[in-house]
Amino acid sequence: MDIKTLSFAASSPPLALIAAAKLAGFSPSIDSSLPPDSAPTFLFSNGSKLRGAFVLLRYVGRTSTLPNFYGQNAFQTSQIDELLEYAPILSSGPAFENGCKYIDEYLEKRTILVGYSLSIADLAIWAGLAGAGKRWESLRKSKKYQNLARWYNSIVTEHGTALNEVTTTYVGKKGLGEPSAAKTKDNTVITDKVRNVNGDASDNIKGGGKPLAEIDLPDAEVGKVRLRFAPEPSGYLHIGHSKAALLNKYFAERYQGQVIIRFDDTNPAKESNEFVDNLVKDIDTLGIKYETITYTSDYFPELMELAEKLISQGKAYVDDTPREQMQKERMDGIESKCRNHSVEGNLKLWKEMIAGSERGLQCCVRGKLDMQDPNKSLRDPVYYRCNPMPHHRIGSKYKVYPTYDFACPFVDSKEGITHALRSSEYHDRNAQYYRIQEDMGVKKVLIYEFSRLNMVYTLLSKRKLLWFVQNGRVDSWDDPRFPTVQGIVRRGLKIEALIQFIVEQGASKNLNLMEWDKLWTINKKIIDPVCPRHTAVIADKRVLLTLTDGPEESFVRIIPRHKKYEAAGSKATTYTKRIWLDYADAESISAGEEVTLMDWGNAILKEVEKDQDGNVTGLSGVLHLEGSVKTTKLKLTWLPEIDELVSLTLTEFDYLITKKKLEEGEDFVDVLNPCTKKETLAYGDANMRNLQRGEVLQLERKGYFRCDVPFIRPSKPIVLFAIPDGRQQASLK
Repeated sequence: MDIKTLSFAASSPPLALIAAAKLAGFSPSIDSSLPPDSAPTFLFSNGSKLRGAFVLLRYVGRTSTLPNFYGQNAFQTSQIDELLEYAPILSSGPAFENGCKYIDEYLEKRTILVGYSLSIADLAIWAGLAGAGKRWESLRKSKKYQNLARWYNSIVTEHGTALNEVTTTYVGKKGLGEPSAAKTKDNTVITDKVRNVNGDASDNIKGGGKPLAEIDLPDAEVGKVRLRFAPEPSGYLHIGHSKAALLNKYFAERYQGQVIIRFDDTNPAKESNEFVDNLVKDIDTLGIKYETITYTSDYFPELMELAEKLISQGKAYVDDTPREQMQKERMDGIESKCRNHSVEGNLKLWKEMIAGSERGLQCCVRGKLDMQDPNKSLRDPVYYRCNPMPHHRIGSKYKVYPTYDFACPFVDSKEGITHALRSSEYHDRNAQYYRIQEDMGVKKVLIYEFSRLNMVYTLLSKRKLLWFVQNGRVDSWDDPRFPTVQGIVRRGLKIEALIQFIVEQGASKNLNLMEWDKLWTINKKIIDPVCPRHTAVIADKRVLLTLTDGPEESFVRIIPRHKKYEAAGSKATTYTKRIWLDYADAESISAGEEVTLMDWGNAILKEVEKDQDGNVTGLSGVLHLEGSVKTTKLKLTWLPEIDELVSLTLTEFDYLITKKKLEEGEDFVDVLNPCTKKETLAYGDANMRNLQRGEVLQLERKGYFRCDVPFIRPSKPIVLFAIPDGRQQASLK
């Protein structure tokens, strides 16, 4: 028995129900013609009906295949029912803030409302807030209800596609106020419709774009949009490419269209199957759903026929002018001596090029456009070049390869692309793109521009990144110092943080120079509420504290790995008479001072031992567990003196260059950072033996880390990569 129709009054759309149906994969037809104050209704395929917003919401919860959508057990189901009964208070005007306060307190020790996965209770509360429009946005800006805002942002981040579609379609119609951007103190921006995409800027470069939900593709029709993301397989996907990929994804979803992946593999000197495989991996990591994968090399036979046809029509010619001279002539608007050669002579040289002969290698094919055009891209661009190197897909079959400028307009049209998204750095080539399509006689494809994403202290040129790999300045393309997707994920960035950051930049056509701190701040908000806590002590000069009244025999307590997130699990903490402290902590303690030993209680330091150079070599004290932790200045992490401690290597990274932004013509080699990696030996609690590669954790008082090499054997240290927390990055010097 399928749901055939969902009916409701246009003045009161049931947001939670519509969102739940979308997330559950139900797709009833929508009828919003019911009279005002009518109850939402399901019409089933057998003619049966159900009425009532929460009745229908519970039905979706019970029949959905989503895990625990209506609770895992009877108790959780009852908790959900309790919240559903409470949710209407968010629509009752004067009681709205009371409702916010109650849910905020309810979420103090919870990440999600019930259990550990999304339920219909979350959607009911989300709908009450989203439906309040500007009233909720104002409260979210004020950070008055931080737990509620954190939860709300998490829901929108994780399930944004469905939720944004619901609010975009229905909230405005409901007349509840235009959903507006909520900008927190640290400038992290999320909206009801879609996360805000205005480009914040550094170095006086302003972003100034609209939210994506307010931006349209020109002449786009729902259901007929077809887009392509076309990387060249000459490197790994980096953060700049991610913007292009995610904008294609966004517009394809918005217009219920398609996006394809096309590898622009026209330069065998730079490309490889390794890059193809890793680009596919990165695209999957970004969560981009594509219709198919194609290659420009699939169209080489047609492109060669087309080049020959244009030569025969006098719209292209073969030129043997040396490259540097050709570049100068193009800049000066000087026609090549070969421009007016006969068609027969051009075709003869074209055959030499195809054969890869010595004569052919001296030549290229150029389009005969307009050498006097002020737009230099129209001054007879190169269409084909000789290259005897074998191609990574098709071997040595060809000796000539099309340029991107020639191949892209044809393949875009051939594959039925309706809109080609390109960064604004190609703006001057737009006229060339359209002119080449006109000469080819193919269907026009509309170009839509967006600004290239630039990051401070960061190189995004694949040629320059390759230099770092080839010269051993980094370990590989997935090095944590690299701006590649694999590099920053390996450093500890959650992909949802990257997606949120990219979407915030939007389709603005203005230049953006973004700070990494903003990205890492978003990441911190995602990992902090859920990542487990562990303890480490720096190996260098660590100091023993002897508690004279401490336990004669060690004992173990099981405590949470995260005090506010039960799903993080538990850990075993050993309590002993002798404990290790960081040297920095040991030298800051005075005799007679009371301190707090975290996860144990207070202690009073009785004696500080020092060597002849004044270095602290030992401490002694007594426990004072009845003491108040509120009165102590120092809260110290510690480890028991036991053999089960594990060795750690804590790794910090710095930028690869020392300048925020390279000037035109400036050589990046002149601003290389001499120190980009620092390793510190430490000891960690025994529970860290169970860490898995990729697991994110917080070392108490030391920051966030990602496990890159887990425990293998006692002689091999666990390798942890430090994750920036959004504060200004310090130099490793």
